[in-house]
Amino acid sequence: MHLLDTLEHNLQVLDAQGLRRRRRVAQTPCAAHMTVDGREVTGFASNDYLGLAAHPLLAQALSEGVRRYGAGSGGSHLLGGHSQAHAQLEDDLASFAGGFVDAPRALYFSTGYMANLATLTALAGRGAAIFSDALNHASLIDGARLSRADVQIYPHADLTALGALLEASSATPKLIVSDTVFSMDGDVAPLAALLGLAEKHGAWLVLDDAHGFGVLGPQGRGALAQAALRSPHLVLIGTLGKAAGVSGAFVIAHQTVIEWLVQRARTYIFTTASVPAVTHAVSASLRLIGGAEGDQRRAHLQTLIERTRAMLRTTPWQPVDSHTAVQPLIIGSNEATLEVAGALDQAGLWVPAIRPPTVPVGTSRLRISLSAGHSHEDLDRLEAALGHVSLSRRAA
Repeated sequence: MHLLDTLEHNLQVLDAQGLRRRRRVAQTPCAAHMTVDGREVTGFASNDYLGLAAHPLLAQALSEGVRRYGAGSGGSHLLGGHSQAHAQLEDDLASFAGGFVDAPRALYFSTGYMANLATLTALAGRGAAIFSDALNHASLIDGARLSRADVQIYPHADLTALGALLEASSATPKLIVSDTVFSMDGDVAPLAALLGLAEKHGAWLVLDDAHGFGVLGPQGRGALAQAALRSPHLVLIGTLGKAAGVSGAFVIAHQTVIEWLVQRARTYIFTTASVPAVTHAVSASLRLIGGAEGDQRRAHLQTLIERTRAMLRTTPWQPVDSHTAVQPLIIGSNEATLEVAGALDQAGLWVPAIRPPTVPVGTSRLRISLSAGHSHEDLDRLEAALGHVSLSRRAA
């Protein structure tokens, strides 16, 4: 069989299983209301939790950054590409979210995927052990695999199982690795208990706060600030293309940890530095997140979260108990999930269908992502559409 024929057959298998992913094209900026594939939709698909992606102040800061720093960085951070905009953002991030450790320092990455690969491969290697939550993001899973450490998976948020694995391990060093907010379930990891285990067993606790940064904690400083945790064992990773509304990612830890990443993190060393104008815009975003407008947006988002939780409990499907902006509704099979998502799309509501391998087989779901840009009228439309779909399916 020709190589292309093999790939075409595999694609047909994905179609038969209801697993082929398809991209949609947005003609307008990321917002609660968008033009997608030429149609007006209300979007519940993005991670723009504070509704900042199209904020005029961030667009202005991006434009200002281009005028000041140009269109590109010209090289890697260690070979001429590290601009004042990068340096300023790292200082801003350490001040904003580094209160969990003495002598905090931040390192900026182009993407969260790169930050996770960098952290795990630089801190772990042969002879080390990584203890990873079963529901961790793919980038953490890949970082653990690439590290060549002994990777042990513990059941989701199961502290007893994790404790037993740590107790039985003689590896050095040990890394406990977890999302803070799990991206497909919306629940928050037991952070204080995880830190207790890390300190007891002399392990690093590496936390990916991609879906908590900007939303959780005082001034949106993240999940660690919300839990009021502080320890030299902590290494925090976060992304800046979700609640922050721009692009990129960071690692914050004790300055010695960050200096080690500068020396050993391959996804930092061997890539062209990001566009300086982007980091200039992120610094502006941090000021919005930590100010009065950020507080107002988080307060509005919280009212939407509580209303959505109550509304999803009235459907015939299975909501996940989430107190965050990620509100999953488990439908079950791939086909049924695609059918419900398609019906919502016909009603002008973009709610993505999440299927394996992103989630376990049999737990395909709608991932309803809330934003401070949504209104209660938007939730009225979602509630009515879900009710209509439910009645139609019963009638069928």
